[in-house]
Amino acid sequence: MKIACYCQHVLGIGHFHRSLEICKALAVHHETVMILGGPDVTLPKTDVTFVQLPGLKMDANFSTLLPCDPGQNLEEVKAKRQKQLYSFFQEFTPDIFLVELYPFGRKAFRFELDPILQDIAAGKLSPCLRLCSLRDILVEKKDREKYENRVVNLLNTSFDGLLVHSDPDFIPLEQTFSSSSSITIPVHYTGFITPPQDPLQQNNTLRQDLNIPDEDKLIVASIGGGNVGAELLQAVAKAANLLKEKTTLHFHLFTGLYSAPELYTELQSFESSHIHTHRFASNFPEWLQAADLSISMAGYNTCMNLLDANIPALLFPFAQNREQKMRITAFTECCDFTLLATDDLQAETLAQILSLKIAKSNKQVNTVDLHGAAKSCKLISDATHWQESRA
Repeated sequence: MKIACYCQHVLGIGHFHRSLEICKALAVHHETVMILGGPDVTLPKTDVTFVQLPGLKMDANFSTLLPCDPGQNLEEVKAKRQKQLYSFFQEFTPDIFLVELYPFGRKAFRFELDPILQDIAAGKLSPCLRLCSLRDILVEKKDREKYENRVVNLLNTSFDGLLVHSDPDFIPLEQTFSSSSSITIPVHYTGFITPPQDPLQQNNTLRQDLNIPDEDKLIVASIGGGNVGAELLQAVAKAANLLKEKTTLHFHLFTGLYSAPELYTELQSFESSHIHTHRFASNFPEWLQAADLSISMAGYNTCMNLLDANIPALLFPFAQNREQKMRITAFTECCDFTLLATDDLQAETLAQILSLKIAKSNKQVNTVDLHGAAKSCKLISDATHWQESRA
C-alpha cells in the first residue's frame, strides 16, 4: 500500500518524532511518505520518504501563524503549501492518509487539509482511507462545547477512523475529550509510542564512554526539543553547583533544538568536573537508558522515553496548559515520577529535592503499554477492517 502521513509541528518536535516512529514501522511493509510543514528538523536515514512543505509555525503564545522564513508573506506561503499538498495527492494517490492531530488541533492548517479530505470524499481525488493520529492528552479550550462539536462533526464526516496513542488504563480519551461517546467512526487505542531501545548495551557503552563508575550517579537534565524550559535548566545548573562537593554526581544538561543560543552560553558558565552542557542530542533516549535520574519537562516523547528507561524523574510541567501536569499525575502511582512546582526551582530547594531523590529512588514495575508504533502499524495496515467497521 501507499501511505501518506501529514505531520505539522509548530513549537517543539514531539509531534514529529511520534509520527516518525509510526512511519518507520509502516515503511517496513509499505511505501510511506511523511509530509512535513514546520521548522527544519534533522531527518534520519530511513525507508520513509519525506516531503517538505514551505515552513509555517506558531508564535510562542500559539496565537499567530508565521512563516518559518521571516522574509516570506504568510498568504503566499499558505497558497504555495495548499497547491503543493494537493498536487502531491493527485500524483501519489495514497491508499491511506494519516493525519496527525487534526481535527483535534492544528485548526490553523485547515486551509490545506479540508480540501484534501473533502475531495477524497467527493471522488475528486483517488479513494483513500482517512485516519486521524492523536496523542494522549488534549489541551483545554475556552469554549469546550463549540470545540468538541466541531471536532466530532469533522471526524464523523471526513475521517474513517481514529488512532489514540495512549494506554486507556492510564489516560483514556474521555479524560480530556468529553464528547468521545459521540464519535461514530472506529476508535482504537495503540498504546504509547516510544522508539525501541537496547537498555543493556546502551547503558554500559555510554557510561563507559563518560568514565562514570557504576557506583556514581548520572543525572540528565533536558527540556525536550522546543524553545521553552530555560528556567528549569538554569535551576538545575545552580542546584548542581551547590552539590559540587558530591563528586559522585555527574550532571549533563541538554538544551532544546530551538533554544536560544544564549541559554547554551549561560549554562556553559556553570561547567565543572561534574557539570556538563550539551546541545540537543538526537540520541537522547540512550542517555536516559544510561542515567540514574532525569530532570525534565513532561512532553509526550520525554515521558515515554522515561517509562521505557524505567528511571526516577523530576518533572517540571509546561505551564501554559494542563497537558504536561496531567501526564505526570497519570504515572506517579506506577512510576517514580515527582512533580516539580515553580517554587521548587529555587537553587537551595532543588538541591535538597535532588539529594532526597537520589538517595531514595528505585525502579518500579512498569505496566504501561509502550508498543504503540507496532500496534499503529498493524491497525493502519488493516484497511479492510476500517472499511468494514465504517460500513
